[in-house]
Amino acid sequence: MSKFMLMEPKNQTFQELVGNGVKYKVPRFQRDYAWQQEHWEDLWADIETLKEEHYHYMGYIVLQRKGAHDYEVIDGQQRLVTLSLVVLAAMKQIQDLIDQRVEVKENEERLSVLSDRFIGSKNAISLKVDNKLSLNRNNGTHYKSICSNLDAPNRRGLTATNKLLHNAFQFYSKNSMGNSGAQIAEFIEKLSSGMIFTNIIVQDELNAYKVFETLNARGVQLSTPDLLKNYFFSVITKNDDVADEELDELDENWSDIVSQLGESNFTDFIRYHHNLQQKLVTKKELFSSIRSLADTPKSAYLYLNSLNEYAPIYASLLSPYDEWWANQDSKYREARKYLDGFNLFKVKQPLTIFMAAFTVFSAEEFVRTVKYLYVLSIRYNVICHHSPSEQEKTYNQIAMKIFSGEYKRASHIKNGGEFKKLYPDDQTFSNAFEFHKMPSRQSSKKIRFLLSEIETTLGNQTDYLKTTLEHICPYHPEQHWYEYFGEGVNDVQDRLGNVILLDTDELKRSTFEDKKEFYLTTNFLLAKKISEYDEWDLQNLNDYQQWLSNQAVITWKVDIA
Repeated sequence: MSKFMLMEPKNQTFQELVGNGVKYKVPRFQRDYAWQQEHWEDLWADIETLKEEHYHYMGYIVLQRKGAHDYEVIDGQQRLVTLSLVVLAAMKQIQDLIDQRVEVKENEERLSVLSDRFIGSKNAISLKVDNKLSLNRNNGTHYKSICSNLDAPNRRGLTATNKLLHNAFQFYSKNSMGNSGAQIAEFIEKLSSGMIFTNIIVQDELNAYKVFETLNARGVQLSTPDLLKNYFFSVITKNDDVADEELDELDENWSDIVSQLGESNFTDFIRYHHNLQQKLVTKKELFSSIRSLADTPKSAYLYLNSLNEYAPIYASLLSPYDEWWANQDSKYREARKYLDGFNLFKVKQPLTIFMAAFTVFSAEEFVRTVKYLYVLSIRYNVICHHSPSEQEKTYNQIAMKIFSGEYKRASHIKNGGEFKKLYPDDQTFSNAFEFHKMPSRQSSKKIRFLLSEIETTLGNQTDYLKTTLEHICPYHPEQHWYEYFGEGVNDVQDRLGNVILLDTDELKRSTFEDKKEFYLTTNFLLAKKISEYDEWDLQNLNDYQQWLSNQAVITWKVDIA
């Protein structure tokens, strides 16, 4: 059985976590302390509930075992640090009582016990605390000072993250935790025994990554960027020959990558970046493969530089009208309407090809590449609903050929065996389109996009964002529509042949005769086509949607050699 399978989650109180001589270290390169006042207030509100409920669940915490009693905090540092600041603030209130000469002996003894249990023991010579919890390179010194002095020094030049540590400590110090040393100690006891974590212990980074992927898939969002950053930076610095200035620059670059992408897009970006240059791997294999590619300081450094290069490209592919495009050659702007379609239909598989093509192809060839894959995606993904996993494997092969220089132009892609393998032929596409339905209430924007494309191909340049969707047979039909469709009337509303575009929706439940007259007054060519029918029944709907499928074949077509 693997180590991963042996990791049994265990519920533990904050008191149990920090007891028994256990020490926790936030990895040197994990993100800095970042909680702000809204988080402090939320935590205090949770603490207040302990007066009534006795327990409060704090979520998952992921630790990596480094020794018998030593762990690295892979996920959960913000919660652990902030809870420890609450304890430190309570201890400061006991110290204030000592300073006021209140029960000096008893309160000094209380402070000693609390420090040993929750913070760490003091060195007899330096009087500095040997912390149970040690923070990263940017927070460690400031946090240690708070632990040793029960005060948050507000020195000049504090970094933003250490100001947050300072302000968090001050915030909790101002909240009353009791009027006597005994009451304050009781408050700490209730807090530490009432806050419950689900503790997961892993043996190495690979297992930690598997935990993250598993929990994220279940909707528990852990910080994959933190895990990867810690791995890359630990490899880069393993010879201890990287200057602090260089580390600061790498740190800034990493923060920039995460801020550009956002954590929700980060993991996808890592996968697409990997798959543009390496053979496709599953999500479960991804971290293992990355480790093999970045296992020396030099290779890890190059990998980080590559991430830094591709991150803005990926982020801007997801945002076709981002200002980033204004700094690129104006020829790239032709690609934006196609990228808009990819985003609308949530088709992300081509992104690995686009990332590779953007750095290798000219602007014109990049735009052609996006157009060809856009047409393929409408046929393959949107209408025919073919396998996305098969598509991803094939796109990986195309991306690698672009990255290696084998494919130098867009025509190499469209005429290559991979593209031909995926491209649904005209008959397959037409057949799928002829009876295609889309739930118009959930997909109105998508339907307007498709119909606008057909209108434009027919000669009426149309902006789908400036149109409204008109159901010929209304969504809630009155009795006379049953004369045309019978009991099947409710099966036709969402057929693509039953919807057209108009400027405004004024017809509501008008009769077909009244609708026809209005359709003739519009500029929309599909509406005019509908007005050619004497009545709107199933036979004519089928006839029209067959005609519409022929227009779709012309609208979304790539000429393959």
